[in-house]
Amino acid sequence: MGLAVGAERAGTGSLFGRLLPVDRLLIAYLLVVTVVAILRAPQEPAGWWLLPAHGLFLLLLFLLRRRPLGPAGRLLGDIYPLLLLVGLYGEIGILNGRSVAVHDEMVRQWEMALFGAQVSREWWQAMPSRFLSAVLHGAYFSYYLIVSVPAFVFLRRGQTDQVRHFVFAVMTTFVVCYLCFLFFPVAGPYYTFPRPDPWFTDNGPARLVYATLAAASSYGAAFPSSHVAAAVAATVAALRGSRAIGLGLIVPTVLLTIGVVYCQMHYGVDAVAGAVVGGLVAVGCWRATIG
Repeated sequence: MGLAVGAERAGTGSLFGRLLPVDRLLIAYLLVVTVVAILRAPQEPAGWWLLPAHGLFLLLLFLLRRRPLGPAGRLLGDIYPLLLLVGLYGEIGILNGRSVAVHDEMVRQWEMALFGAQVSREWWQAMPSRFLSAVLHGAYFSYYLIVSVPAFVFLRRGQTDQVRHFVFAVMTTFVVCYLCFLFFPVAGPYYTFPRPDPWFTDNGPARLVYATLAAASSYGAAFPSSHVAAAVAATVAALRGSRAIGLGLIVPTVLLTIGVVYCQMHYGVDAVAGAVVGGLVAVGCWRATIG
């Protein structure tokens, strides 16, 4: 009957009936991750710590949904999935570690077949530009704003259905990407190629990006590019709620898609796959909402 109807029913009935679609999505995803953590525990013992973390999530979700909440509780209930993203992404690094077998050689073969070159390694060298480096590293970092700001704008406007649609589309995209990372890990150019020349990264946006990656990068999380996928999904989902916001995200999303390759963070194939995943998920969520 569509996500909108499900959202209308979220406040009534049994606890299960009060769960939003995004709640069910995350419960299913965390069950899969829990099984993976148990199976990989001999190689990655730190994965055991994820089990109590998942139990805590279920407890907090129960507290959020067990009875009607005040305005602050309802706000948290709508946006909490976005607050979990750092932790969910960090789990990938814990479970993949450095012992997991990666599939970069296969992806680089796809890269050659599609582009005729290793574009992430060769593009910035063929078109050296300090200006492009600064702009596109900045675009790479804008991802954090693209996947979150529209939700808060819709909240401020009181557009609850649009908030829930946006969060569900973005989180579904992340779940698809994260499952790929777990079962088809690809390290990506950030790990497999030598770093770009110092002059290329000697600017504020590049230093910020590299500092963030050094602190919170997860191994094996390259294909498809979740940066591109989530940005595309967020743009389409935002367009559903506000033509102005959606159109305003197109340019940064395009620049980000170019930047992840030019700045040697992702293979070109990663970016293409990410755009396809983000577009398909966003359109599917849109159709489900109006279905």
